[in-house]
Formats: sequence, C-alpha cells, structure tokens
Amino acid sequence: MPKILVVEDEAAIRRVLVKILAEQDDKNEIEEAENGKVAIAKFKESDYDLVLCDIKMPGVDGIEVLDFMIKEKPETAVIMISGHGDLDTAVDCIKKGAFDYISKPPDLNRLLQTVKLGLERKNLVVENKSLKRKVAKRFQMVGSSKALDAITTMIDKVAPTEARVLITGPNGSGKELVAHQLHQKSERNKERLVEVNCAAIPSELIESELFGHKKGAFTSAIKDRQGKFELANGGTLFLDEIGDMSLSAQAKVLRALQENKITPVGGEREMKVNVRILAATNKDLKTEIAEGRFREDLFHRLSVIIIHVPPLNDRKEDIPELTDHFNHMIANDYGNAPKLFKADAIAALQKLDWTGNIREFRNVIERLIILCDREISGKDVKMFANK
Repeated sequence: MPKILVVEDEAAIRRVLVKILAEQDDKNEIEEAENGKVAIAKFKESDYDLVLCDIKMPGVDGIEVLDFMIKEKPETAVIMISGHGDLDTAVDCIKKGAFDYISKPPDLNRLLQTVKLGLERKNLVVENKSLKRKVAKRFQMVGSSKALDAITTMIDKVAPTEARVLITGPNGSGKELVAHQLHQKSERNKERLVEVNCAAIPSELIESELFGHKKGAFTSAIKDRQGKFELANGGTLFLDEIGDMSLSAQAKVLRALQENKITPVGGEREMKVNVRILAATNKDLKTEIAEGRFREDLFHRLSVIIIHVPPLNDRKEDIPELTDHFNHMIANDYGNAPKLFKADAIAALQKLDWTGNIREFRNVIERLIILCDREISGKDVKMFANK
C-alpha cells in the first residue's frame, strides 16, 4: 500500500491534492503536513513512498524539507510544487535530489502521471537494494578461522587502493568471493564487476572477448562488439583462471595494463580504459613461467598483492558456520524452513576430506537438506555424503 505525504501550508490546496490522490487509487495511504516543521517530524517517524512538497512555506521552507528527506532517505520520491517557481528553481530542486518539479496550478494528468512514475521508481530502488543485499549475502565470506581472518584483514587493507591483486587457491576454495569482496569494499563499487573465465573461452576467441571487435574483423563479426575491458571501464575486471590464458592474449593484457589502452580486434584506434584488474588461478604460476606457459612480466604486473585462499581441509573449524550459512540460504531458495543439523552431523562433516572445497561442501549440504528429515544426524551424513 503506497504511503504518501502531502506538505502544503494552504489548507484548501492541501485538501484538493489529498482528494486527487485518494481518487486516483483508493489503496493510497495519504497523510498531511501543514508546514515544513510538521513534515520533518512525520518523516522521522514514518517511511513514505512519495512526498508532495510545496516550496514556499513560512518557517521551514520546502527546500529545507527536501534537503532533510534526501539526506535521511534518498530512496524516497520527493515531488516539489510551487506557484512562484521558475526554471532555475526547478533545476535547483532536481540537482538536490527531487524526483520532479510541478508548477501551480498543477495539470491534473501531469500530476497523476508524475506520482505514478515516482511510486514506480521507489519500488525499483527498494527492489534493487533488496537484490544487492541478496547478491552480497551470496558472496559473503563465512567463518572465523585464523586463515579466514587473515584474508579478511588483507581485503580491508587492499580493497580501497588501486593495487592489482592475484588470488590463488585450489578449485572451489572461494577465490571468486575474495574478488567480490575486494570490489564491494573499493571506491569502484558503484560501477560494474565484470568477470571473465579465461579457461572457458577458446584461445582463438579470448582476444575478441577481452578487447571487443569491429564489424568484419572475422567471418562471424557481423557487428561491432564491446569487450570486457570496455564493459568494466570505471569498475573492476576479474580474470578468473588466468593461468589458462594463451601467450598471445597474455601479451595484449600486459600492454593494456602497462598503457591503460586497448585496441579491438580489427580496429585501428586505441581506446583508453580505466579498469582495476583482479586475477585468480589454481595453478602455480611460477612453475608455469619456468615451463614457458606464462609470461613472467605479466605475473609481476598482476601480483602487486597476492591473496592465497586455503582449501577447506585447512580450515575445518569454519564448517559449523558454513553449515548454518548454507542451511539457511538453501532453505530460503526452496521456500522451506532450515533443517536442524545435530552436533554429531557437524562432527561427521568435519571428519570428511573436502577435495572439492566450498563448492563440494555446499552440494553436500543441499543433498542432505533435500534427502533428510527435519533433523540431520551423523548417520545421515555418512549415508548421503557419498565420500
């Protein structure tokens, strides 16, 4: 049910606005404020989806009300109305964060359309925040072991900088989580984190994938295409499994890192890019260098900071927290209540050899949740873990 606050010092106009909004949708919950002071007091106590606010009011005027509301709850759609306004006033209101500006007397269709759009925008903002919270939770690093604490401390120190980071560790250990944390805690978190799995892209296509291509560059290039470097401009580019990248692609990545410039396949013009690079690998790159499969100069460019993610077998003390985390996450995905993992079930999980690390562990927890009753015991773990 949309909740709307009408702020207007003239009682007759206030009543008309309330009546219009009530007739537009009888589900609207509408409250009134006769001046700016009352509006601020009400805003402190309640959450409103939309505010209609007059500008010229005695005491606390509409601009002060707007400043307060945008500072406290920027997701609220605030529509400013005035009979004394001009273009400069309207522009000033929009710059300060108002959703829109309407002159008095308002055109009925414009007023109703603006209110509708304002409510839709509020819903989108709330939904977007909810999705971001869900994504953040999925990429949350769970555990309180010394190994994980050391990684978290390193992330907190490194994330605000522009330093390139090489993340090492076995498959399934959580290298992607480290990359997401580094991005979210950086100054670039309002821009995109673009991920590239270098192992999943054929060597003949990796350059096009990273740098883009021009129409006609090769047989299937029927139109221009942006590469991952360009898509990540202003944000972060995460090169996962970089140890599997071809030597020719490595040379071009090295040049992009050195000069902050890229050239699309089939293109002639260079393009400046502003990208922070994070890379990850499950390989020993020093061995790869010695055997001629990885460029030493690229390794040194990427490894300003190295963060090693240990295998789950080296931090089994995190298993109780990981079990609780995945239990709630999976139950939420299925729309069910979380299961109860008994103490002997946790102990049984800690005794297993987790060669597939966190990825394997999550799969086993999901299997137990699906196949077992309300309470999960050590016997269930031995029966269904398939270890």
